[in-house]
Amino acid sequence: MALTNTAQSYGGIAKTFHWLTALLILTLIPLGWYANQLPYETDAQLAQKAWLFSLHKTLGVTAFFVALARILWAVVQPKPGLLNSEKKLESFAAELVHWLLYGALVIVPLSGWISHAAAAGFAPIWWPFGQGLPLVPKSVGVEHFFSALHWTATKVLVLALLLHIAGALKHHFVDRDSTLRRMLPGSGAVAHIPPQHHSAKPLLSAIAVWLLAIGIGAGLALNSEKEPIADVALEEVISDWTVQEGTIEITVTQFGSAVTGSFAEWTSAISFDEKIPVGEVGSVTTTIAIPSLTLGSVTQQAMGADFFDAATYATAIYDGIIRHGSDGYESVGKLRIKDKSVPLTLPFNLALDGDEAEMRADITLDRRDFGIGDNVGDEASLAFAVQVAIRLTAVRDAQDTGS
Repeated sequence: MALTNTAQSYGGIAKTFHWLTALLILTLIPLGWYANQLPYETDAQLAQKAWLFSLHKTLGVTAFFVALARILWAVVQPKPGLLNSEKKLESFAAELVHWLLYGALVIVPLSGWISHAAAAGFAPIWWPFGQGLPLVPKSVGVEHFFSALHWTATKVLVLALLLHIAGALKHHFVDRDSTLRRMLPGSGAVAHIPPQHHSAKPLLSAIAVWLLAIGIGAGLALNSEKEPIADVALEEVISDWTVQEGTIEITVTQFGSAVTGSFAEWTSAISFDEKIPVGEVGSVTTTIAIPSLTLGSVTQQAMGADFFDAATYATAIYDGIIRHGSDGYESVGKLRIKDKSVPLTLPFNLALDGDEAEMRADITLDRRDFGIGDNVGDEASLAFAVQVAIRLTAVRDAQDTGS
C-alpha cells in the first residue's frame, strides 16, 4: 500500500489520519457526555469527574493537532474522486459533510481549549505547556462564549459524523461500490473514476452552517448569565465613611490550581476616628451577598448546598470593632458564613489623605471553620486555606468633619 494518495485511492498516511481521527472522536464524545453526568458530592466523585474531564480535554487537544496535520496532508495530496459523481445531489451532500467535518475537527477542540484557557480552575489539561493560551484572557465572558460554541459545534460534529457513516454504509451495502473499501487497509484501488463535477456550493453551504452555529453559540452565551440563586436586596447602610470603590476577592486552590473570584455586591457601615490615639477607634459591619460571587468555572459548585449553600444563606456578615494594632490598625469581631459564626481578627493597612482613605487587608481563612466543602476532605482536591483580599477606597461623610 502506497503512503500517498492517487486520483483513484487513498494512501497509508491519509488512512491512518482518518482512523486515528475516528478513534479520537468516538472516544471524546461519549467521554465528555459521561463526565458531565457524574455527580461531585464527595471527594471520590469530584476526583473521578475531574480526572475524566482532564482526559477529555487532553484528548481533545490531541485531536486538534491531529486534525491540523490531517488537513495539511490533505491540502498537498490529490483527492480521490467520488465514485457517484454523476449523482449531483449525493455528490453535493458528500462534499458538504466533508467540509462540515473538517470545520468540526478544528472548531470543536479549539473552542473547548479556548474556553478552558479563559476559565479558572477545575480539571487541568495534562500537557507540559500550561493551562493558558496566548491572547486568551481569564474572562467569564470569553469562557461562556467558547463553551457555548463548543456545545453547538459538537452538535454539528455529531450530525455530520452520523451522515458520514450513513453515506459510507449506503455506498457499501446499497451501491456496492468501493467508497468504503478504499479507506480500509490495503490498496483499495479503483479501476475507473467517473468524471468529477466540483463547485464551491458545498464549501459555501458548510460556511453558512458554521456561521449559524457560531451565532447560536453567541446567543447561548448571552443567555448563560448566572441566574440569582437567591433574591438578595442589600439594604442601604448609614455610614460615617462611604465606600467609593472596592473589591472583596477570594482565592481557592482546586487540584493544585489557584482560582480567584470576587463578590460583586456588598455594603459596609464604617465609623472611624484617626484622632483617637489608643484603643478602640471605630467599628465596621460588612454584609456580603453570597450569590454575587463569581469564581471561575466552579461558581455554580461554590453556590451549592455543600459549599456556600447560597439558596439558604444568602448573606455573610462581618461585625467588629476597629482598634490600634501592633502595626497599624486591626478589626476584631466575628464573621458569619452560613450558620457558623467565627471570631476573626483582621489586620489592615490604612493610608489616610484628609477625608479619603485607602484600606488593604489580606487574610487566610480555613473553609472548614464555616462548614464549606465538608464533603471534600482531601486537600489535593480542594485546599482548606482560602485567601481573602480586601481593597477599598472610602471618603468621610462631610457631617463627620465638623463643617
